[in-house]
Amino acid sequence: MKYEELDKTDKIILTELQKNARQSINELAAKAGLSASSCHRRVKLLEEAGTITRYTATLDRRALGLANEFFVEVSLSAQTEEAFEKFEKAVQRVPEILECHLMSGQFDYLLRVVASDAADYERIHRSRISRLPGIQRIQSSLALRTVKAWAGYPV
Repeated sequence: MKYEELDKTDKIILTELQKNARQSINELAAKAGLSASSCHRRVKLLEEAGTITRYTATLDRRALGLANEFFVEVSLSAQTEEAFEKFEKAVQRVPEILECHLMSGQFDYLLRVVASDAADYERIHRSRISRLPGIQRIQSSLALRTVKAWAGYPV
């Protein structure tokens, strides 16, 4: 379903589900101004269209002992499809890498990495990141504080 096809009610449903996907269909329906059955039908249509891809729980990284978050710029030594594929496949196997984005600009990839402390990040850097295939350059930055955390897409 394309953005242009979403009406005001769909947008309310999507916004509310991003805030709290565990709310009951009755609560969601009330916020969207629908009956429960009509709301359920719309949610199912949004799922089938691929607009809603999954439901997850958001965890507090600090509660899990992951106090530090790093953004890591990675440049590869080769700019070939094979080099990109090898790197991307290897990144999938590193649990501390939360996100990996292929970038345009001065570096090839931007990684979001979590660690419990500086020593833990050094371990991750030495034993995981620096051993990823095809790496030419790594630049790490510690996030001092999150000013605005991702809370869903604007709809």
